[in-house]
Amino acid sequence: VQLAESGGGLVQPGGSLRLSCVASGFTFSSYDMCWYRQAPEKERELVATITNAGGRRNYADSVKGRFTISRDNAKNTVYLQMNSLKPEDTAVYYCNAKIWTQNYWGQGTQVTVSS
Repeated sequence: VQLAESGGGLVQPGGSLRLSCVASGFTFSSYDMCWYRQAPEKERELVATITNAGGRRNYADSVKGRFTISRDNAKNTVYLQMNSLKPEDTAVYYCNAKIWTQNYWGQGTQVTVSS
């Protein structure tokens, strides 16, 4: 199983970024996918989840109305569209897949929101 995130960077408050995570090594369309983030000196937190067919999505209260998770099962890719970014969104963002009882993580992509 491999998960490869991309799309992070430095953005000003109020700006937007789109993260991507390309998955391989498992049947992507069979599993729910998640995005997590971890800010310095804080625990990793769940940001958004999407069911395997994309029919149901859930978000942390802190990002509701600003972030959108989506997926393209033909491309084995899950996305996180982040709008109206705030400094408190600064973190390393990780893609996650839970397959049976095993959690798999990508290497993470840094998002920094600063003027």
